[in-house]
Amino acid sequence: MNIVETQLKILKMKKTGILFFVFVMIITTTIAQQRGGQRNLNPEDIAKRQTERMDEALDLTKDQEKNVYEINLESGKKMRDLREKMRGGGFEGMREKMGEIREEQNEKMKKVLSASQWKKYEKYLEERQERMREGRSRNRQ
Repeated sequence: MNIVETQLKILKMKKTGILFFVFVMIITTTIAQQRGGQRNLNPEDIAKRQTERMDEALDLTKDQEKNVYEINLESGKKMRDLREKMRGGGFEGMREKMGEIREEQNEKMKKVLSASQWKKYEKYLEERQERMREGRSRNRQ
């Protein structure tokens, strides 16, 4: 094998390495955008999705569905505003403030739901928290 052939092989390997790197970057960017897109849903879409899931779990009446949507929407807007306010730092107390928003949301839900629905709702919240914890632990691995 002469020097020219060796240099051609090295050049091909470099091109392959560069192409592989570009491919990995494209995939990484695509995945990051998909995840980010889920977080950038507007409060109306989030409230609609939450209400649909709650309807499936709790068998809401039409009036309850309307009230639950309004409660979810109000909470979603408050959380969005809090996230925007905290963007760029100052995250101290953010978890606490979000907890307060959730507590307020739960107090309103308790007034809308029947006693049996409330019990199902508490179970629904526990399962949702467990799924979120599992998702976080998978993302950290």
